[in-house]
Amino acid sequence: MDVLTHFLVGLHIIGIGALLGGFLTQMKAMGQGTARFVPAMLHGALTMLVTGVALVGVNEAQDHTLNMVKIGIKLAVLVVILGLVYVKRDEERVQAPLFGLVGALTCVNIFIAVLWV
Repeated sequence: MDVLTHFLVGLHIIGIGALLGGFLTQMKAMGQGTARFVPAMLHGALTMLVTGVALVGVNEAQDHTLNMVKIGIKLAVLVVILGLVYVKRDEERVQAPLFGLVGALTCVNIFIAVLWV
């Protein structure tokens, strides 16, 4: 089971990398008002959702103690990110504050995962 857990964590990190990387590649365009949600951002957020739920399931199956408040907050933040990216994915331009909000929420999700023990 440890191999599966580590594999899922690796995929989860790849998902956050795709989401954050997509945001970072559009930062210059955000300054010019031409930023858009690239497909990598949507796929990264979906990967995070699927692997996060799978990680919770695998850990529950092993009777590990989980911080459900932390998991719930991370899930809520990710659902907001996913909703914004999904709804605005086909638009040629996304408003800079909305685009910046997705980047900020992505960073919040990372820091919750890393700092909340």
